[in-house]
Amino acid sequence: MSGTPARTDADATTDVVCLGESMVTFLPSQPGRLADVPSFGRGIGGAESNVACALAAAGHRAAWVSRVGSDGFGDHLVDAISAYGVDTSAVRRDPARPTGIYFRTATDRGTDVHEVAYYRAGSAASAMSPANVPYEALLAGRVLHLSGITAALSADCLALLHELTAPRPARPLVSFDVNHRPGLWRGADASPGVLLDLARRADLVFVGEDEAEEAWGVKGADAIRAALPEPAVVVVKRGAEGATVFSRPTPPLPEPGLRPGPRSSIAGGAEVVTDVPALRVDVVAPVGAGDAFAAGFLSATLRGLPVRDRARHGHLMAAAVLTVPGDLTDPPARDRADRLAALDDTDWGRLRLGPGWTGDDTEVRTT
Repeated sequence: MSGTPARTDADATTDVVCLGESMVTFLPSQPGRLADVPSFGRGIGGAESNVACALAAAGHRAAWVSRVGSDGFGDHLVDAISAYGVDTSAVRRDPARPTGIYFRTATDRGTDVHEVAYYRAGSAASAMSPANVPYEALLAGRVLHLSGITAALSADCLALLHELTAPRPARPLVSFDVNHRPGLWRGADASPGVLLDLARRADLVFVGEDEAEEAWGVKGADAIRAALPEPAVVVVKRGAEGATVFSRPTPPLPEPGLRPGPRSSIAGGAEVVTDVPALRVDVVAPVGAGDAFAAGFLSATLRGLPVRDRARHGHLMAAAVLTVPGDLTDPPARDRADRLAALDDTDWGRLRLGPGWTGDDTEVRTT
């Protein structure tokens, strides 16, 4: 945890505003089935709040907007997220609905033995709607970051995302992480089409190659781009292989304190395809890497770095999370991350990162 004091106002100088549900997470004290684990430790979990925390820890002004219950779990979420330096002043309390919680096993979520038990139906965050969110706070940043998880929570949440991704004057850059979670869409046959529609209305899209195939039946980076022709930037995450970024030139983000302008692509700008290999990482736990990648990419985007370096910063921030047990950790110091991101292709390919690599005095291994 960065220990940065919580900011108390979301205004036009905010870099990124993140909207979405965060839950109290109960983490097992040992591997095994949920039925067999004797005790759990408490943490926090939420894709959008993870991004906000990582950005704040990296020195950006980040805000998190959501609803939590008027209960102890809501207190814990707000306090824990604020402790990373995230502005939580626009989080609303719901006296009638609880804060969501969930339990998970210690195994990789990609394995058959991984279990997650959600207790989020009817949660305070699921009641977010166009009628009860603070629009002034949501639209105050240079970037508005959303995800497909929110769309799955309720019809009101889906209506809210449709509203926020609609074209409007002076809209912030809209960043959308597809985050397809099939378990949240049970009984909702429209989920693939819903997520595709939302992604096509965004300016910057993050999508995993595997989830695109599962949700849309689309296989391969080129086919994914063909399914998402509108966004100026599409980042296709290819797991251990790396990421492919499709990008067209766009106007630069406004400087802090200035209202955003139109985000359409520059007329005549040719598309560039950039492949950026992933790093070799000694993984401690795989949870949270996708959120960390998005935070690293957004951080570099805010700084106006080249596309290759944006993806490399995404890989570096993901590597920071992959080498710790939880969803969140402090990223490497900015100057150190910049030095690593600037390596030539050969030296980048030789990096191997393990636990503790983000420490200032830790030597980064090469092979």
